[in-house]
Amino acid sequence: MLQTSWSRCWGGICAQGDGSALMQKLVVAYEEPQRKYHTVQHLTECLVLLSRYLHVAVEPAEVEIALWFHDAIYDVTGHENEARSADWAVEELTAAGVSAERAERVRQHILATRHAALPQGQDQQLLVDIDLAILGAPRDRFEEYESQVRAEYAWVPEPLFRLKRAEVLSEFLARQPIYNTAPLREALERQARENLAYSLQQLRGGG
Repeated sequence: MLQTSWSRCWGGICAQGDGSALMQKLVVAYEEPQRKYHTVQHLTECLVLLSRYLHVAVEPAEVEIALWFHDAIYDVTGHENEARSADWAVEELTAAGVSAERAERVRQHILATRHAALPQGQDQQLLVDIDLAILGAPRDRFEEYESQVRAEYAWVPEPLFRLKRAEVLSEFLARQPIYNTAPLREALERQARENLAYSLQQLRGGG
């Protein structure tokens, strides 16, 4: 699946060559030992889901390559992961002959996954919805996700983790809606709200 996705988006952004060496670098990055959630599993889940909704995108190849890079650099104690990932993407795409305008759009897409502000434009909305699709996953996968996030932050004391995690999840739950893309909202919104409410109850109630 990964190779199919890569070939589709690499050609779609008019990059030179096949980019196979870069693809392998990215896969290796997603396999770094400090990662428990932001792994090849997360990347694959995102790409599989995107493949069902490529028709929603204005520039589907840009959304897809942005997904490949969106967690390419992941330091669990860092605060510039998305910016550094975006810089890496622009560097590699520019070297592969991708236009500056397209590379800049990919940069902005990746930065949108910081979730600090609402995404702008149809493609960013789709990308962010795909990244947040885990919130609307079936309950068993959502619980696995929460456990994976906790494992990534294993160095954080439990009371502090519960407090900060509840803040993050509350912010997502407060969004009206959580998902900005109509088909993803229809598919995931209800389950996401149920999952978030459940997790918040666990965090705040000591469950």
